[in-house]
Amino acid sequence: MFGTLTPINQRRFQRFKANRRGWWSLWIFTLLFFVSLFAELIANDKPLLIQFDGQYYYPVIATYSETEFGGDLPTEADYRDEFVIDLINEKGWMIYPPVRFSFDTINYDLSTPAPSPPDEANLLGTDDQGRDVLARVIYGFRISVLFGLVLTIFSSVVGVMAGAMQGYYGGKTDLFGQRFIEIWSSLPTLFLLIILSSIVKPNFWWLLGIMLLFSWMTLVPVVRAEFLRGRNLEYVKAAKALGLNDSGIMFKHILPNAMVATITYMPFILTGSITTLTALDFLGFGLPPGSPSLGELVSQGKSNLQAPWLGISAFCVLSIMLTLLVFIGEAFRDAFDPRAQ
Repeated sequence: MFGTLTPINQRRFQRFKANRRGWWSLWIFTLLFFVSLFAELIANDKPLLIQFDGQYYYPVIATYSETEFGGDLPTEADYRDEFVIDLINEKGWMIYPPVRFSFDTINYDLSTPAPSPPDEANLLGTDDQGRDVLARVIYGFRISVLFGLVLTIFSSVVGVMAGAMQGYYGGKTDLFGQRFIEIWSSLPTLFLLIILSSIVKPNFWWLLGIMLLFSWMTLVPVVRAEFLRGRNLEYVKAAKALGLNDSGIMFKHILPNAMVATITYMPFILTGSITTLTALDFLGFGLPPGSPSLGELVSQGKSNLQAPWLGISAFCVLSIMLTLLVFIGEAFRDAFDPRAQ
């Protein structure tokens, strides 16, 4: 794969790899994110596999009633109930995930009132509702990164298109576009979110759409400048003379150069997206109540100063995640630096 890269991209890859801090940060962040994608297999209150009376069951991906294991209730089996556990163990066995709590599982067997300190059952303790902090951190990390990635991709696409249109056509298109961005960027985003949250119940996609309305402007100045410069280059004029249409010139000739600056900004946009979601959750205007959220964990740490494990857990996860992303962004910026070509 490395041999198929163009010479300039090979040099960029070598410069990125030479930045050991950014290179290892990329691998560590990728590993953490990949592991979090399988959060249901790591932290869950349901067994991964049940062997009962010669048959195999997969509670993580399917729902089974208590009657299927010899119980009395036709509802879904509660695998934390001692009665159900004894029924299954009489004719089979169970394999549990490493963390036997999901993000919304309440531990009713706490030795101290919630929030309870770390112990053998809850390695990072519980929050003020008795939910396992480690499970909520795993799920919260995943939803934060997924939200940031989706928002970064969508906002980059919209921002690149807007910047390309302004920079390539210039004139009134650029003039009206700049005035619109100035007005749109001056709107108080947080206040609008607070107002809309009182009208519509927020969820993942609702928040994503609202944040997309304002986050796309980040890349517009960079892409606009590249297209303003690129449209006057000789090879672009030659393409016009040969009859290539505007869309072909924009996407085939100018956009590849503009993407260099865009790629260097994307890790920082991802960092900003995650920070914004965390701040909204902290203020109570983010994901619905009960969702696994790092911002909500920070809020709980503020409200429960007698339980330092809440604030420490949230701080460690956020600081590690954002530090890794900043290091990756710095490595990309140095690798794509035109002065080092």
